[in-house]
Amino acid sequence: MKSKLQDSDRSLFREQVEDAEPFVFEGAEPFRQRPPPYPRPRPLELPELGSNRAVAECEVATHDYLLFARPGIQQRLLADLQRGAVPIGLEVDLHGLQAEHARQILAEFLAECARQRVRCARIIHGKGMRSSTRAPVLKSKVNYWLRLYDQVLAFCSATRRDGGTGAVYVLLRNPNKASRAQAVRYD
Repeated sequence: MKSKLQDSDRSLFREQVEDAEPFVFEGAEPFRQRPPPYPRPRPLELPELGSNRAVAECEVATHDYLLFARPGIQQRLLADLQRGAVPIGLEVDLHGLQAEHARQILAEFLAECARQRVRCARIIHGKGMRSSTRAPVLKSKVNYWLRLYDQVLAFCSATRRDGGTGAVYVLLRNPNKASRAQAVRYD
């Protein structure tokens, strides 16, 4: 229940604070929880083409069935990849795109895979049936580009149910291994 002020009390209060001036505080602002800042997006870093890499694009042979594995990849894991037994986290469809646009999309896709901690991805590049040169342009480009990324451990053509030789399964670096190496305990 709210009590109402009488007019005499109100006038007494105004009379008492009549000569008061506003207080100016020159100290530090009191603490308040601020939201975290938004991170600025970094410019997309594409691997350099034709730089000091171990292999040039003209040296990479593109066959009907694609298969690549970095040294040290376990044969059982590679066999699982070839059978399509590794669960696919993300996929991207590049076929029908021009080469430079496909390269940018591939770079963004691999960056997104790293952000989402994806272990295996599928990239659809097409078979090159409608190519003017009758050679699959994107297939050979993807075959070369994937070798440039350090996060790509292995890739192979997909099984028939997932696109056959018009798609590749990509095995990406295990996202948990980096965090395990940093989480060394000193007891």
